[in-house]
Amino acid sequence: MQPTWEGGKKMKKRFGILAAIVAVATLSACGNTENQSQDSSSTGNKSEDSAPVAPAPEKFRKSLVVYFSVPETDDPENMTQEEENSAVVIGGKVLGNTQYVAQTIQERVGGDIFRIEPDKAYPTDHEELVDLASKEQEEGARPALKEKIETMDQYETIFLGYPNWWGDMPMILYSFLDETDLAGKTIIPFNTHGGSGFSSTIDSIKKEEPSAKVIEDGYSVNRDEAADSKEAVIKWLNDLNI
Repeated sequence: MQPTWEGGKKMKKRFGILAAIVAVATLSACGNTENQSQDSSSTGNKSEDSAPVAPAPEKFRKSLVVYFSVPETDDPENMTQEEENSAVVIGGKVLGNTQYVAQTIQERVGGDIFRIEPDKAYPTDHEELVDLASKEQEEGARPALKEKIETMDQYETIFLGYPNWWGDMPMILYSFLDETDLAGKTIIPFNTHGGSGFSSTIDSIKKEEPSAKVIEDGYSVNRDEAADSKEAVIKWLNDLNI
């Protein structure tokens, strides 16, 4: 199985030295750009781009959409291949792949949306980003979070979104799961990828959150199809049995 990166280009991963071939998958996530938040990075606020597409299903009441995404540019003009692979351009605005899916979910289910961000922003340069993320994975790092959710009491359902980086979640997802009490919640994973789907990430979420109910029927979309995924996301939500 090839590891994937949200940016979308096949790279070599370091294991001390860069070794395994890596495909840059999709980094989907938040607001303004993927590295500086623009939608909402705190709960209780909905994305400025969100607009209900249809009445939210009753089964998704008290929902929170949490996601991490890192587009490699905020400029929609003259993007490199790596930048195109990491982003969706909607109305002249650059969104990360996972970000776009997260906003589509939030438009459908209502509730709040929260972007996971590192305390120190990730670089947008492709090579630097790959090296840093590879090093974090090798070390099992837990990057510091820029903001945290103070209380989860008002939420019952947590949609958790992330790109597939080398067959795993980005390490900052582990930071979020370590520092956020999701006991008793229903967690619904979604991700973007360059060919590896969820890999073993759903099992990883179960291991990190043993007291939560983790839905295995999550939504996974290839980075090349993220921009056209809206109807598929809505269908998945309608069909989802939780």
